[in-house]
Amino acid sequence: MEVRISGVHYPLETLGPGRRLGVWFQGCSLACAGCMSRHTWDTRGGTPVQVPDVLARWEAALAAGAAGLTVSGGEPLQQADALAELLAGADRLRGASRRERGAAGAAPVDLLVYTGYEFEELTPGQRHALSYADAVVTGRFRVAEPTRLVWRGSANQRIRPLTPRGAVRYGPHLARETDGARLQVETGTESPAAVRVYGVPLRGEMTWMERRLKESGVTLSERSWRP
Repeated sequence: MEVRISGVHYPLETLGPGRRLGVWFQGCSLACAGCMSRHTWDTRGGTPVQVPDVLARWEAALAAGAAGLTVSGGEPLQQADALAELLAGADRLRGASRRERGAAGAAPVDLLVYTGYEFEELTPGQRHALSYADAVVTGRFRVAEPTRLVWRGSANQRIRPLTPRGAVRYGPHLARETDGARLQVETGTESPAAVRVYGVPLRGEMTWMERRLKESGVTLSERSWRP
């Protein structure tokens, strides 16, 4: 099955516990004001790939010690069939991984999905797509409701564990505030170089980051979080 994605990154350290593989789906009609990922809205943007190709990246991340998979966007549930196939494959591969079979005391590998929908809004097909997810972060981003809650961009958003594994991994974090970095900045090898920012910023943090980059000699010509 084909899926249109905006990007894939490992290791991701700001959207879920541990070092994770991040997959960003392309296309979102919710268009939340203040979204830092406007470049993921256009359904014609991004790159069409086969789900097995994304799963190959997941398999490599597991071999490198990945603690989990985070699927965000864009809006993953607007490609519900592809999301269902991706999560089912990811679940199968984690079951075969050495980490899942291995070290005593190692945290279980989890599958996390971000969606702008509330859980009550989901169609049966969208709920089915989450069958293999261990937890889901729900709710539209609301720029007027800033929060310090870990892994969330606005105070209305909720982490909902969906499985016993999800309860173990996310139960301690439901009301926890951030005590570490909220943003992860990576520089690509393209020419001109692209600066990629992963995470959920506090209010004003993107402006602060731009200023710090400029002070270090990096000027941004385009910004995905600006119209």
